[in-house]
Amino acid sequence: MASTLLNREQKLAVETTDGKVLVLAGAGSGKTSVLIQRIAYLIEQKGMLPSQILGLTFTNKAALEMRHRLSSLLPVKIAKQVHLSTFHSFCYQLLRKEIHRLGYTKNFTLVDESESKRIVEHIVREQLEFEGRLPSISSTFETLKMARIQLEAPTKNDPQESDDPQKTKWHEKFIRDLPDLFQRSMKACNTVDFDGLIELALTLFKENPDLLKEYQEKFSHIMIDEYQDTSPLQDELAKLLSQGKNNLCVVGDDDQSIYGFRGAKVDQILQFSYDQIVKLEQNYRSTPIILEAANSVIQNNKTRHNKALWSEKERGEELHVFVSDDENNEGDGVALRILQLKEEKGLQWGDFAILYRSNILSRPIELALLRAHYKDGNGKPQTGIPYHIVQGTEFYERREVKDLLAYMRTITNPRDETAILRIINTPRRGISHESLEKITVFQRKRNFSLMHVLEKIAEDETFIPNLTKKAVEGIDLFIDLIHDSQKQLATGKSPFKMMNDLIEKVEYKKMITNEVKTEKAENFKVENVVETLKMIERYEEGFEATPDNPSPTLADFLANSHLNQDPLIRGEDKFAEHKVQLLTFHSAKGLEFPACFLIGLEDHILPHEKSIEEGGLEEERRLFYVAITRAKRYLTLSMAKVRKKMGQTITTTPSRFLHEIDPAILKPSIWKHPLPYTK
Repeated sequence: MASTLLNREQKLAVETTDGKVLVLAGAGSGKTSVLIQRIAYLIEQKGMLPSQILGLTFTNKAALEMRHRLSSLLPVKIAKQVHLSTFHSFCYQLLRKEIHRLGYTKNFTLVDESESKRIVEHIVREQLEFEGRLPSISSTFETLKMARIQLEAPTKNDPQESDDPQKTKWHEKFIRDLPDLFQRSMKACNTVDFDGLIELALTLFKENPDLLKEYQEKFSHIMIDEYQDTSPLQDELAKLLSQGKNNLCVVGDDDQSIYGFRGAKVDQILQFSYDQIVKLEQNYRSTPIILEAANSVIQNNKTRHNKALWSEKERGEELHVFVSDDENNEGDGVALRILQLKEEKGLQWGDFAILYRSNILSRPIELALLRAHYKDGNGKPQTGIPYHIVQGTEFYERREVKDLLAYMRTITNPRDETAILRIINTPRRGISHESLEKITVFQRKRNFSLMHVLEKIAEDETFIPNLTKKAVEGIDLFIDLIHDSQKQLATGKSPFKMMNDLIEKVEYKKMITNEVKTEKAENFKVENVVETLKMIERYEEGFEATPDNPSPTLADFLANSHLNQDPLIRGEDKFAEHKVQLLTFHSAKGLEFPACFLIGLEDHILPHEKSIEEGGLEEERRLFYVAITRAKRYLTLSMAKVRKKMGQTITTTPSRFLHEIDPAILKPSIWKHPLPYTK
């Protein structure tokens, strides 16, 4: 083990293995190396079995990187025995084995946020006995979400106060009852959402002390990565699991806590009761001048652990500051600076990242990159700087992807009503909206499952009076399709082959051809279908059998497709890494680039006006700190004097955070396009 390469604080973090340990790992301080070396130290020096170690993190990308790096330190066979996963993956595996104790079946479906919203809409309709178009339920859903994550009773959420006391009283009672109504609806459909994975895991342990004791005995050492991002639910789970051996190591940085809107509580890392604290302050990523800027900003926060990043690297260049006339001029200036740095410093397109507080700021930058003119290495004139926008999980939001996932969900879990309703008439089978409404009203009044009612109609066309012949025939076809697909899987057909057959059988690609107007749109949608099939194929090829899971299953694929939605790892754009990256400050967390541009640094954008109103100024400052510390060598800060907002041109004010940086390390820049860069 290469412990000699660790600095003194890193070595202390690795070798302090007993009790509760808090490792404050500043940006670029070698956190992942410390975690990996600590696991290896526990196995090689402390004699711990690999299977006794549990490491929990937040993204699959981080878990995969830890697994890969651990395999370079330890024999692969040993490294594989260490439990490394996200919180959600850990809870999913637990529930697959034990959820029957809570009244679910083990083939439960994991659903995303959009499906959870549909269930809340259904609850609202039932409570109101209303079938028409509902107003937005976004605020109601957010209230439910935060109440579940933060272990608090939901409170009144609707900003539109009602003049009717009875309505207000009803609404407040509904909000209080909503978590229980939601949980019952999810259970009836045998579905679980992401927050539900953690909730149900906790419920499982609390209601089954024998099971909790088994897991407490199983793991002698537990490590939590990115502890500053934990929600109260996740924090409770970690502490519950560690109560057996009391060996809990949490690693994180309160200065990088930027997910309050997701339920993360920075107080948890600030108030963690530790036996030993270790501060990793030496930075291996950025130049000292970039760190000086970051330190000067973050020290203005009052609620934080006292620490400061430092580096042994050469001091580096000053930070360039660019004040443009408007957002279009800002985009042109950024494009020009990229071209200059590329030529003067020998950088590649993939070395650059343009970061912004909100996605809405990206369009002027995109247009500027598209119209940029330059000469390549051979002196040949070129137009357009190649770029890639990190979009997160938007692939899974495409209609055809959702349709195919809904088919898979219905096949694996016939109680999943939201999935059935999505695809029962897709492609069209003659089941009209009116027929479907009759069926769902009938089903709800009698408290039958939707699949049960559909199967009864297929057996007896008079089961629900006055259904059209077309609707009955369509339901018959649908039930046959689902039953046949289930039989194929039961007799050993692979999920990939079964889904490939299903797509052909329902003529899904023909539906696309008939619905879209252009060949380009058709190709795009067909490619999404093909990519979804490839995802199943890749899952089967990479499947590793375990005693609990001896062969690839459709249910396991579905869970993995939901659990593996990190940006930058799905490979939608094979050449993305060779392009300029455009991404939000939040999406940039955990990444690093030789040259970074932070744009739109104006008050009401950063800090965001909503955050100021809600008292989130310190989190906004932490977000700026995270953005600054993504840069390795070159950092440019830019803003516009005026910017379009809601169709109006408004005069802006530089972000208050800029005034917290020492002017001595800032270099004001004025960029005008020289002739070679213009048409």
